[in-house]
Formats: sequence, structure tokens, C-alpha cells
Amino acid sequence: MIMRKGFLKYGYGLAACLAFVMGALAFVSRPGPTPYPLSYPGYFGNRINIPADNPTTMEGVALGRRLFYEKRLSANNTVSCGTCHLQRLAFTDGRRFSIGFDGTPTKRNAMSLANSLWVRNFFWDGRASGLEAQAVTPLTDPHEMGQSLDSSVVKLRAAGSYAGAFYAAFGAAVITPERIVRAIAQFERTLISADAPYDRFLRGEYHFTPLEQEGYELFFGGGPVRSVGCSNCHGGPRTLTETYHNNGLDSVFADPGRAGVTGMAYDRGRFRVVTLRNIALTAPYMHDGRFASLSQVLDHYSDHLAGGPTLSPTLRDTAGRPEPLHLTAGEKKALLAFLNALTDSTFITDPRFSDPKIN
Repeated sequence: MIMRKGFLKYGYGLAACLAFVMGALAFVSRPGPTPYPLSYPGYFGNRINIPADNPTTMEGVALGRRLFYEKRLSANNTVSCGTCHLQRLAFTDGRRFSIGFDGTPTKRNAMSLANSLWVRNFFWDGRASGLEAQAVTPLTDPHEMGQSLDSSVVKLRAAGSYAGAFYAAFGAAVITPERIVRAIAQFERTLISADAPYDRFLRGEYHFTPLEQEGYELFFGGGPVRSVGCSNCHGGPRTLTETYHNNGLDSVFADPGRAGVTGMAYDRGRFRVVTLRNIALTAPYMHDGRFASLSQVLDHYSDHLAGGPTLSPTLRDTAGRPEPLHLTAGEKKALLAFLNALTDSTFITDPRFSDPKIN
């Protein structure tokens, strides 16, 4: 009997050890998140911005998509990131200034999130380094979504449906502020727009109309018509150079622009150059949404540049005076045709980017 008890005691101990070992092995062998297959054309270049501590994964993107459209992340559960970044408008909202949860307008126009994978500094003044830092501002701003990240954690935990998604994305079911913004950033990096008529032209699958061709040559140069220098700022296939310019909107600045970040006088009135991808969908234009149409934008560059010491060198003559483009009616029509060829209908209807609760 004594031997039997000892054997049983030993057997139970062995079973416990085996259970512990098997559990440990299961934990070690648990497959990690699956890398997300980012797909983009070679002519976009590989200077992408993905931090080492937040790789883009299938599980992280799926979670980030849910959080992007999650209204519980706002103080009164009425707005989400997707409220001010509508897919059908290339992730802008069609307003001069977005409206926060409490009805207060933002200070600047909502920017498109298309092709943010290649951007390093966000907002019109470039104050946020990376999409993770960018996400924190609207989430916590007292007049945008108006809620601390700690409060968002409490709400998501109470929802009861997120623990598994956080476990899949990050290997732990614990919901934290850092994981919330990292997941949202992962989703936003997948918002790649690269199937406009312009892209099909670059791939040799589409022939521009004569008017689009003229607009293309006016924009980039290299053709029989004159170049008006648009590509000095909006260069390359992504129509983006990550720089800051005073584009002649004002001589006296109500908004200091980049100078509010750097404190440098030379940066007064300078704002980040935005991509022109899907530009026909993202009205109104400029940091303050002052122009309701692309025609008004062209009129500005054609005839209404304001002077000043910080005016972009690409918009002034050798004496420092504003040098408008003096576009003809025909040139404006051609440029509008080319700008419309930057609209990616696939991007604005892609179900991967839509609200998962709707689809």
C-alpha cells in the first residue's frame, strides 16, 4: 500500500511535469503573427517607413482596421478615425475643418492617408514622427476624439471582443495604449493607392488622351509643351516630396505652419507638401481648406501668389518676387485632365480598407 501511494504520488507529479512541459512547448511553438504582404509598384521606391518594433502583420492590420473604425475610442462613442478619413474621399472628409466629438472644428484640414507608408513626418507642420505618433494626437486631443488612451483601454476591455484580436496581433491578450496606436498605424500603412489611370500609363496599359498627355507634360516637363514646374514639389510617381513650402497663400500668416514646430523664422507659412494622388476627391484644398475646387487652386498658382521672405524659391524670380505661372485656359484644362487621371477608383472601393462592421 505504501508503494502504491508512492507510485500514485510520483505518477501525479510526473503528469504535472509533463503538462507543464507540454504547455511550455505549445507556447514556444505557437506561430507568431503572419507578415503582411505589402504590395506596391517598383517605381514607388523602397524608402518605406516601418519601425523595427512594429512590423506590419496580417493580424495587426486586421486589429488596426477594427480600431480605425471603433467609435468607443472617442469620449462619447460617436466618432472614430474613419469619421474624418472616409475611404470614398481617399481618406479625407470633404470639410474645410473636421468636426470633433464635441462639435468643435479642428484647426486644419484633414489630410489624406493614402501612401503614408512612404511618409516620415505627419500633419501639415510635420510635428509627428511616424504613424504611431500621429495616431496619438487625434485620439487624445480634447476636441477631436477627446479621450485618454488609458480610458480607451478600459472601454476596449469592457467590450469583451478584443482580447483575442490583441493576442493574435501581439502575442498577449493584454490591451495597452501602445498596442492600440501600433495596430492603427499598421492598418494605415496598408492604404496604398497605385491603380489610377496614371499608374496604368506607367505600366504601359493605358494611353493618355491628348488632353491628359498635355497636362502630364505641363506637370512634369519633357514634352513639346512648356513645363510649369508642378513636379518641383510634387515630383515622382507618388507626386510627393516630403518637404515644406510657403506656396504663396498669404503675406501675413495667421497659422505659422512649420515654424510652430521648429521655431525658425524661415519656416513661417511653410506647410508639408501633400501627395496629389486622388486629388480630385480630396477637396477642399490647402491646410485651411480655403479652395473649394482644383480650378481655384490652379487660379492661385496662375495669378494670385502672395510674396514674402519665406515664399518657396520655386515660385519666385531671381529678384525674390512672386512668379505666377500665368496659365492659359487651355493649360488649366489640360492640367485638370491629368490631375483627374490620378484618381484610383480601386483604392476608394477596396473592401480591405472599409469598415469591417459594414462588410
